[in-house]
Amino acid sequence: MIDARRLRILRAVADHRTVTAAAAALYLTPSAVSQQLAALEQETGHRLVERGARGARLTAAGEILLTHTNVVLAQLERAEAELAAYSAGVAGTVTVAAFATGIGLVLAPAITDLNLTAPGIRVRVQDAEGDASVPMVLDRQVDVAVAVEYRGAPGADDERLTRVPLYSEPFDAVLPVDHRLAGQHQVAVADLAKDPWIGPYPGNPCHDVVVLACEFAGFEPRLEHSSDDFRAVVALAGAGAGVALVPRSALRGVERTGVVVRPVEGSAPTRRVFAAVRQGAEGHPLIRPVLDALGAAGAKEEGLAARTP
Repeated sequence: MIDARRLRILRAVADHRTVTAAAAALYLTPSAVSQQLAALEQETGHRLVERGARGARLTAAGEILLTHTNVVLAQLERAEAELAAYSAGVAGTVTVAAFATGIGLVLAPAITDLNLTAPGIRVRVQDAEGDASVPMVLDRQVDVAVAVEYRGAPGADDERLTRVPLYSEPFDAVLPVDHRLAGQHQVAVADLAKDPWIGPYPGNPCHDVVVLACEFAGFEPRLEHSSDDFRAVVALAGAGAGVALVPRSALRGVERTGVVVRPVEGSAPTRRVFAAVRQGAEGHPLIRPVLDALGAAGAKEEGLAARTP
C-alpha cells in the first residue's frame, strides 16, 4: 500500500529539484524527506529519485508514479471537500497568497463581499510576489493563490491545479514629460529602443512582460534602474531617468508629476491575473465562495482596465 503522504513528498522533490528545497517547503528535515523517499521506493519496488551534483531528478519509474500522484492527490482534495460539505456549517479559515496589487484590486473587494455573503469564512492574507504564490499552493502552505502569468508558470492544463481567470490589463508607456514622444496619442514600443529603461527586477513577472514586449519589438531594453514598486518607477520617469511600461491598474492614484502616460500602439503587453487552487479543492465549501468572490471582483477590474489611462 502506497502512503499518500509520501506521494506529496515525491511531488515536492519533483517541483523543487532538490531534497533540501523540498524539505524546506514541507517544513521537514532533509533526512526526514530522504527517509520517506526510501520508504516509498520500498513500497513500490522501484528506484524513484536519482541524486547528483545538480540536485535530484525523478527516474522513469518516478515520472510514472508522479503522473498517478497528481490524480491521487486531486482526488483526495475532492474527498476532503465533500466531507467538509457533508459536515454542513460553512465556517473556517482560507489562506490566500497574493501580490500587493492583486490584494488591493480583487482580494480586498472579495473579502468585503464575503463578509456579507459568507460571514463564517475568515480569509487570512499573505503578501507574495506574482510568481511565488502558486508554489505555495502546491506545497500546501496556502489554500488559494492570486498570481500573474509569467515565463515558466504552470499552464492551464497542469494536472496539479485548477485555475480561475480573474482579469487582464494592458501595460501603458510612462514617459518623462519632455520626452520626444510625449505629444503622441499612442507610443510604439519599438520607438523606445534607444532610451534608458526603468523596470522591475528579474524574477518579477512584470519584468518578463516588459522584456518580452521589447524583444518582440526587436530590441533588448537597457534597464538602468530597477524597482518592484511602480510608484518609484513613475517617480524615476518623472525625474527624467528613463522610460517604463507599467500595468494600467498600478498607475491609479500614483503621483504623475513630470510624466505622461500613453497607451501602447498595436497589441499592448498584458498582465494576466488568475486564482489557483490544488486540483480537486475548487469544490471545497470554504474555498468555492472565495473563488466566486474573487471572480466577481476580477470581472469588475477587467472593466476598469479596459478604460484608457
